[in-house]
This record gives sequence, C-alpha cells and structure tokens, in this order.
Amino acid sequence: MTLRILLPLVLLVVMFPHKSYGEFEQWCIADVQATDAELQAAIDYTCGEGGADCSSIQENQPCYFPNTLKDHASFAFNAYYQKFKHNGASCYFNSAAITTEKDPSYGSCHYDYTP
Repeated sequence: MTLRILLPLVLLVVMFPHKSYGEFEQWCIADVQATDAELQAAIDYTCGEGGADCSSIQENQPCYFPNTLKDHASFAFNAYYQKFKHNGASCYFNSAAITTEKDPSYGSCHYDYTP
C-alpha cells in the first residue's frame, strides 16, 4: 500500500525536478530610467572590448527591430551578462541595466539564457 503511494511521488520528483531555493531564470535588460548616454556607453563596452556577441542587433538581423537604443542595449546587456555571469559579471552597467525573470525574447529575436 505504501509503495503505491510513494512510487508515483518519486516518479514526479524525478520527471519534474523543481528548482532549488534562489535558483531562477534571469535576463539582463536596459533600465527604462537610464539615459541615452548611459545606454550607448554600455553598448559600446559590451559589444566592443566586453566581448558580447551583438551580431543579432545589426541591420537585417533578427533583433534589429525595434531599432531603439533601449532595445539594442537590452540585447547587448543580456548577451554580455549570460556569457560572463559565471565569471562574476553583474547586470549593472553603471546603473543602466536591471534583471528580469520574464524572458524578453520576441518573434525571431531570442535572448540567451545560461543556467
């Protein structure tokens, strides 16, 4: 009798493991309060010497539209953050960025997430 109850519970845990406390998906996006100058400086760094892959926000690429500084900054910030977060990188960019638990991907524009 006990086995009939425990076996389904064990199967559920194995098939659908839950995340540990404090473990959740996060993306890094531009803070709506950031100035254009702050966003541009951070994009220049992340897509330049920062080493993020910003090719998706180039013209004729999937994340080019909407062609706004805020949207391009969000993609660049997240590309950098996901690439380097396990090496200690943060989602700060001189207070131009914030984290979100809502996937900012849209249409054919995919924002990376690295567990």
